Amino acid sequence: MKITIESTSEIIQVNGVPARVWEGKTESGIDVFCLVTRIGIDKDADATEFERELKECSEPRMATRLPPLWFID
Repeated sequence: MKITIESTSEIIQVNGVPARVWEGKTESGIDVFCLVTRIGIDKDADATEFERELKECSEPRMATRLPPLWFID
């Protein structure tokens, strides 16, 4: 499966850990959300552009419709 996701400004707690909500779609167009607690790049890579892009985020579209976390398997 391939998905394309975009960072949002929404942060929620997952098992006591802050997680940023990312929203996107599968290749077939199904809306998805991801709860991201960590993200990184190769330690030898130039992180300048990555750090700049990581600060960019949009307003959440799906976040108000997130299911209860017990739903996530």
